[in-house]
This record gives sequence, structure tokens and C-alpha cells, in this order.
Amino acid sequence: MMVHEIASLRGEAPEPVNEWAAQAWIARLNRPLAGAPAGPLAGLSFAAKDNIDAAGMPTTAACPAFAYTPATHAHVVQRLLDAGASLAGKTNLDQFACGLNGTRSPYGAVPNSFDARYVSGGSSSGSAYVVATGQVDFALGTDTAGSGRVPAGLNNIVGIKPSRGLISARGVVPAAQSVDCVSIFARTVGLAARVLQAAMGFDAEDPYSRELKLAAEPLPARLRFGLPSAPRFFGDALSAVAFERAVAQMQALGGTPVAIDYAPLAEAAALLYDSALVAERYAAVRGFFDAHESEVIEPVRGILAAGRRYSAADFVDARAKLHALGQRAAAMWRDIDVLLVPTAPAHYTTDAMQAAPVALNRNLGEYTNFVNLLDYAAISVPSSLREDGLPFGITLIGRSGSDFQLAELGQRFHHATGLPLGATGAPLPAPEALPLIAAEPMVRLAVVGAHLSGMPLNGQLTERGATLVAQTATAPHYRLYALPGTVPPKPGLVRVPGTKGAAIAVEVWQMPLAHYGSFVSLIPAPLGIGTLALADGSSVQGFLCEGLALEGAEDITHLGGWRRYIESRKATTRSVP
Repeated sequence: MMVHEIASLRGEAPEPVNEWAAQAWIARLNRPLAGAPAGPLAGLSFAAKDNIDAAGMPTTAACPAFAYTPATHAHVVQRLLDAGASLAGKTNLDQFACGLNGTRSPYGAVPNSFDARYVSGGSSSGSAYVVATGQVDFALGTDTAGSGRVPAGLNNIVGIKPSRGLISARGVVPAAQSVDCVSIFARTVGLAARVLQAAMGFDAEDPYSRELKLAAEPLPARLRFGLPSAPRFFGDALSAVAFERAVAQMQALGGTPVAIDYAPLAEAAALLYDSALVAERYAAVRGFFDAHESEVIEPVRGILAAGRRYSAADFVDARAKLHALGQRAAAMWRDIDVLLVPTAPAHYTTDAMQAAPVALNRNLGEYTNFVNLLDYAAISVPSSLREDGLPFGITLIGRSGSDFQLAELGQRFHHATGLPLGATGAPLPAPEALPLIAAEPMVRLAVVGAHLSGMPLNGQLTERGATLVAQTATAPHYRLYALPGTVPPKPGLVRVPGTKGAAIAVEVWQMPLAHYGSFVSLIPAPLGIGTLALADGSSVQGFLCEGLALEGAEDITHLGGWRRYIESRKATTRSVP
């Protein structure tokens, strides 16, 4: 188990940016947990919402009695560390990720980064605050009903809510597991998209992870964007005006507005809490909740307890109704390329929210609750600062797999606003070239030795935009040797006949074809690239070794892979007096 020097587990961050910054953190490391020395996110810092595991740091989900200390990182945290980012700590949230306002935590209410009298939005309140105020470069949240978007909209930052299953949720305390998403906060779309590219990837150990075909091309220059036919702002006139300006800005970018029937979306949103679907929230923490109900704060306690009263048949009926609404809603995509909605319809003070915590929280989810239920992707981007100085954001919503299409449009929209970065006052940098993953031909490559994650030559992959696809093994037809005199130490993988071989651990990486030639040119003899058979019966490009090079080499096949060989050498070195 990893042990970290933690500045606080009670919401007191060292050297806070202002008097409110401490409430954004639940645990902040005195020394950030360093990521890999090289990678696409090297030099960047991030925070993780405290329902996401980081090895050796308590995961509280904002409920001290629930806290446990995981031995391993959540899958997404590990991927970001492997990509070079450094973890700064764990952030505050609405308890058990149940809320959209940021006031439902025993560690304190996280305020809005522009005006502390107002709510930050939740449940990923702390993650949004530390990004908006410049304390980290990006942060992880989670999003079941809007928690990765509402805090972004209320704090003038970007919030990507990926397609369901694109980022693994293994190691995340579930809220409603079938629709949960890990979300990303950053001050620019470009960085958020880079983080998404590093974080995403299929994980067979997450039951809801999936391999998605991402849209290959940007949205049309003359796109049609859907709008609710009668948007509601619950009396917030400044937000209504800000939304009109956002619509005009999208038209200036070449878009044509199209009114859509919002009724099926609103009806789907209502199912999240007003039907048997709420039973999934209860099921997520049932064992703890049944034994420690009094340790859960209101109104979270009441929401979770409501899940007990439904039968399995009720849940089946609710799912059927949701699918029927999804069929009705799907008709809108025949007429539009993207849906544009306010991220949040109103700003509320903390006092007002605490006086009416259920009604006002529901209002904040007016345009977010249906998105995961209907399997859409979304990105919230800043739109304007209202006349009272508070931020207003819009959300672009697309079909599953449209993640980088939305990012491309969102970046164009954001940079047309001329807004500052979050609450820092710094100007927007130049737009970035965004990854449109499926638009670029890719090649899959199996690595077996010094190019593995964390190994000396891994940077030759990451600097070419390669991403880790899978950790697997070869078919049982190979032998592995430690080659003498190689710097850094390298193995040789050789295919052998009959039953003389074994399965050898490998990593499969995906690399843009445009960079593949320059990578292959770096490979010295006696190594080369050939076709490698994997344990699942598929074949990929991979490292192989000439048989003549094995003279004097050590056969390490029995160890099953290069990592175990390196570990055995380190153990031998430590044991020598």
C-alpha cells in the first residue's frame, strides 16, 4: 500500500489561494504524487474528486464513516499518472455524488469561484473550484445527472462529460453505476480533450466499459443546432439574456437554430429521481447505508432511502419507459447535428439553496439529467459573464461517440467569447489542434520490454501520440530472453514451434500511422517488427528478435514477462550486502 503525506483529511488545504480554497479540498498532498517522467500530460497537475480511488489516500465520498483506503489507483487515475500528470489531492463533493449544488458535504459548502455567496454547483464542486482558481491544471469529477457540467457552467470552465463507458469507472464509488461517467474539468477545451484522449480506453474489469467508434469528422461548418422550444430559467432573467446571446454567437459561427420537442428529454430527466431508477443509487451503497443510515446527511439520506421502496418489477417498468422515451427523443437527430442548451438555468445563493435544497437542486439539473440516461455525449463550455459578473455556460450535446466532434465545436465557440481562463483573469491561449481519434489511421503495436509503461523507452511511444489499449499476453508460442549488453536492458521475443513456448505479458499500444515509420526507424538490430499472435487469437504488429542474437542470452520465459524479470534483478541487487 502506498503512503502519502496528506496535508488534511478535514478540508484544510495548505496555503489556500483564498479563505474559501480549503473547503474545496478533502485531502491535499504536501508533495504531489508524481506521474511518469514523460508523456502527453507531463508537467501538468490534477485533482480527483473524492469518490475516485488514489492508492494510499482515503476515499470518503464526503462521508467520513464510509471512508476506506484503497491499495490501488482507480483505472483512470493510473492512466493519467502513466501519461505524466501529477496528482495533487482529493476534492470535496456533494455526499455520495448525490446533488448538483456543492452544499451537501460535511466538509463544508464549496462556494462559487466568482462570488462566494453563490453555490459552485455539484456534485463535483471541489474539482471545478480548484481548476477555476488555477490550483491545478485539470481535475476529475463524475457525472451521473450533470455533476461534470453544472459546476463547469457556474465557474467559467470547461467540463467534458464523455460518452458512457469511454473512460473506465473502475475504482470509482458508484452513484448509479449503469449511467455513471468520469468527467474532466479544465480551463480550455484543448487541455480537456488531451486529458480525455489519455484517460479513455476499454477496461474489461469495468462491467460498463465499452469500445466505442468515435465520430471521425468535425461537425458540418453550416450545422443545425437544436434548441428547447420553450427554455425555462426559473425567474433568472440574466441567464435568459445570456442564453439568447449564446444562440446568436452560435449563429455567427455558421449554425442554424432548430426548435426541438423537449418533452421526451424532460420526461426522461424526471425518471432519474421520480421513478424506480432511484433504486440504483440506493443499491450503490446499500450495505453501508443500511448499517449507517444516520451517518448520511440530508437530503442525501432521503434520496437514498427512497430507493428501498421499489420492487424489481418497478425497476423493469421504469427502464422500459426510459427506452420508450429514448425512441421518441431520437427523432430530433434527423433534424439537427447537435443540441445546444444552458448548462444551468440559474445561479442560486448558498442560503437560498439550503432553504430549498430539493427544489433548487432539481432546477439546476433541468438541462443535464437526461443526457446519461439517453446515452449522449456532452461538453459544457463558457459562454459569457452576466451583468452581475457571474458566469454563464452552454452545453453541447451529441450522440454517443461524438466526443471529439463536440470538443472541436466547443473550442471554436469558447474562443469566440474572449473570456478569461476560469476565475484567474488570464487570457485564453491560442486554440489547440484537437484529436479526432477515428479520423487518423492507426496501427496497433505490442511491446514486450523497454517500451512498456514506466520503462525507459516508453516515451518513444507517447511522444508520437500512442495510447495504451490493453495489457494482455501473447499466444503460448513464444520464449523470452534477456539480451546481453543492451542499453537500456532489452528482451528478445522469439516464436518457437509446437509446445515449447509460453504466453508472455505484453502491452498493446495504438499509434497514429503517420508516426509509425519514425518509430520503427529507432529499433536497433537484432530487434525488429513482425506479426505477433495474442492470447485472444488476434494478431498485431509487435517486437520480435533474430534467433542468432540469443547466444549468451538468459532465457527468462519462466517469469512470464519483462516486468517480473526487472523486479527479480532489483530484488537480487537489494539482497547483496
